[in-house]
Amino acid sequence: MSETNSKLDYHAAKGIAVITLNDPPANTYSYEMMQELDRAILDARMDDSVQVIVITGAGKKFFCAGADIRMLAEVTPTYKYYFCLHANETLNRLEQTPKLVIAAINGHCVGGGLEVAMAADIRIARKGAGKLGLPEVSLGVLPGTGGTQRLVRMVGKAKAIELMATGQLIDFERAKELGILNQVFEAESQEEFAQMIGECALQFTTPNKAALAVGRIKRAVQTGSEIPFESALALERELQQQLFQSEDAKEGLYAYMDKRKPEFKGR
Repeated sequence: MSETNSKLDYHAAKGIAVITLNDPPANTYSYEMMQELDRAILDARMDDSVQVIVITGAGKKFFCAGADIRMLAEVTPTYKYYFCLHANETLNRLEQTPKLVIAAINGHCVGGGLEVAMAADIRIARKGAGKLGLPEVSLGVLPGTGGTQRLVRMVGKAKAIELMATGQLIDFERAKELGILNQVFEAESQEEFAQMIGECALQFTTPNKAALAVGRIKRAVQTGSEIPFESALALERELQQQLFQSEDAKEGLYAYMDKRKPEFKGR
C-alpha cells in the first residue's frame, strides 16, 4: 500500500502479514479505508507466503474508533447503507479467509473498531491501553457492521443487549472475562507489545505449526458454527480431506511414528 493518501499500511514478512489502520488521530475508517482494507485482506489471502494475518492500529491511543462520524453525517442514507454493506462484506472476507487472523488491540477499540476486531479469530489487547465497547446507541443507531451479531455469539443475548443498549465502555480485563478478548498482554511500550504480538503470531507458522491445519480449523469453526450440525460435519470432513492430501499431514503422521519433531512446510 504505497499510495500517497493511503489510510492503511501493509507489509508481509516471515509468514505474517501486518495490516495497520493508519488515519490519525483515531484511525476512523471511511469507505476509502475500507476499500484498502478489503484489498489488503485479498492480498494476504492470495499470498502463499502469508500464513497469519495481524491487524492493528497506528499510533499510541487507538486501535480504531470506528467509522468516520463526520463523513456519515454528511452523506445520504443510501450511501450509508452501501457503505455498511461493503464493510460487512469486507469483514466477512477477513473472517472467512482460511488463515489465522489476530487483532492486536493497542489502544481504544470502540464502535466499528470493535466490529473489525470481532471479525478476527484471536483478539489480544495491551493492558491499560484503552477501553472497548459498542456505544453506537448514543448516536441513535446500532452497531451496523456485524456488531450485534458477532457480540451476541461471544457473550450471549442478555450481556450483548446490556453492553449495546447502555453503550458502556469496559476495560480490557473485563472484556477478557466476558470472552471478547483472548488475552491481555502487559507491555511497557507499544514497541514491546508489537514484538509480543509478532512472537505470538510466529507460533502459528511453519515449520513449528502446520499453518494449513490452523487455517482449516479456523474455517471449520467460523463457518460450521453458523450452519446446521450435519452440514457442519460435512464441511469438517471436506476440510479434513484437503489436509489428508497435504505434505504437512504426511509429515505430521510420520514424525509421530518416528518420535521426532515435525518440520511443516505449509504445503
